[in-house]
Amino acid sequence: MRLLAIILSVVVLSACGTTKVQRIDSSETIDLSGAWNDSDSRMTAQTMVADVLNRPWINRHVSQKGKPPTVIVGSIKNLTHEHINTNTFISDIERELINSGRVDFVASAQQRGEIRDERKDQDLNSTEASRNAAGQELGADYMLSGQINTIIDANASTQVRYYQVDLTLISLADNRKVWVGQEKIKKLVENAKIRY
Repeated sequence: MRLLAIILSVVVLSACGTTKVQRIDSSETIDLSGAWNDSDSRMTAQTMVADVLNRPWINRHVSQKGKPPTVIVGSIKNLTHEHINTNTFISDIERELINSGRVDFVASAQQRGEIRDERKDQDLNSTEASRNAAGQELGADYMLSGQINTIIDANASTQVRYYQVDLTLISLADNRKVWVGQEKIKKLVENAKIRY
């Protein structure tokens, strides 16, 4: 009986092998499953923001208003076959827009709610010299929104994953579409479990 217990213990412990973890550069592209990943998000944001900032609408705005346009990112819908955390994609877009220095950028609706709560708290608890007054917010001139779609073509253990990201920049003053961008990613995945 004791021998059986020892053998079972050895089998159980050998099944619980160690996991090897290797740190890699976060900008390195690694595509394990063929699904949308951090590299797709980062590269798509860089490409699309470079395109939107190099189109006529921005120079037209500056010449008419005498100041850089103020932009906000609205919703980006995931209409794909897989789970995509669109918040990381939105963050990549926001970072590229802000760091370009070519546009002013305002906080999201959720962030504005938190900031407004803080202002109310300051009205009650902060000194007059350090208090930030309500009604001083910068309104956005344009909203960027869009969607991510996929088409998957599969045969046995091979599949082609096609992603299409469509973004639209809309004037909040008159609902004019001032820019429409599209980025396409196509991946051939071989000898893989089919994931949808």
